[in-house]
Amino acid sequence: MPVKVIDLFCGAGGISLGLKNAGCEIVYANEIDKQFCETYSKNHSGVFVDNRDINSLDIKKEFKKYKGIDILTGGPPCQGFSQKGKRLGLKDERNYLFKKFLEVVTECMPNIIIMENVPNLITSENGYFYREIENYLQKLGYCINSQILDASNYGVPQKRKRAFIIANRINKSISFPDQETKIITVEDAISDLPILKSGEGNLFTNYNKKPQSKYQKNRREYSSGIYNHIATKHSKNALYKLSFVPPLGDKNDIPLNLRTRSLHSGTWSRINPKKPARTITTRFDTPSSGQFTLNYQDRCLTVREAARIQSFPDNFIFYGNKTSQMKQVGNAVPPVLAEKIGKKIIEVY
Repeated sequence: MPVKVIDLFCGAGGISLGLKNAGCEIVYANEIDKQFCETYSKNHSGVFVDNRDINSLDIKKEFKKYKGIDILTGGPPCQGFSQKGKRLGLKDERNYLFKKFLEVVTECMPNIIIMENVPNLITSENGYFYREIENYLQKLGYCINSQILDASNYGVPQKRKRAFIIANRINKSISFPDQETKIITVEDAISDLPILKSGEGNLFTNYNKKPQSKYQKNRREYSSGIYNHIATKHSKNALYKLSFVPPLGDKNDIPLNLRTRSLHSGTWSRINPKKPARTITTRFDTPSSGQFTLNYQDRCLTVREAARIQSFPDNFIFYGNKTSQMKQVGNAVPPVLAEKIGKKIIEVY
């Protein structure tokens, strides 16, 4: 029997895809954003995707049929956890979605829980918030293991640190996957994709190069071509600024009179193809939003390039408008990392 999973706050379905590839079966997913749901449902056939606001659900009524489910996973927003000096934790109303997640835990009593969130969930206030969650789950009979994982250590071409909590009530010791020695670079991830100028590209493009790495070959499996590879049309002003930035250059190469202040790290920097990318965020199409400009093309990443860096396969198509697609990619758990976590769980389950 496959290991059955509920995925709350599922987004486009990065963690669902990874767990599915590990051998799990997703039986229910919940996501409030309609465009996210369209992407999820079209890429996860047979899964019931509930597009209702979780706050509107009668938790007892909706989840009683899932009592004793194998795995409950999700990454509920918890804005209050990141506010230094505010020792409110689960009492903070900004964390109501996290409390909804815990309500589902209480109703379903899953055998295993996987939570993903920003590192602040564990580190803020000297671990106060994490201990509050730990105490809540321990009272329900769970033992907890947590770790901050950098996706680049697990076969993902991206420096992306996230907190993961694995809780179980089956009296098993569940460890996290071992770090890998081989680092996947941006070049390993996207060098086979067609070169584009600002504003060029199509929803679907045929492959015009052979895969140049094992990583690319794996992303291409089961795909007939390239989807979502459309470059943002940058303004003349942005292109003029980029003309001053050499390969591996940054904002310091732009003349002083053209520079603007930005709070984002890596603004106007070109990506180093020989290293993993920096964290993919939800505005990777904008030079001023971070290190998202290619080193050999005067443009930022396309949705497909960002999806490759997030470890999505090429046959995973993103739907909705471009702003939504970028959020879907930027908010996702890298499927390759999720798969490796899933396999470690299944080893002992």
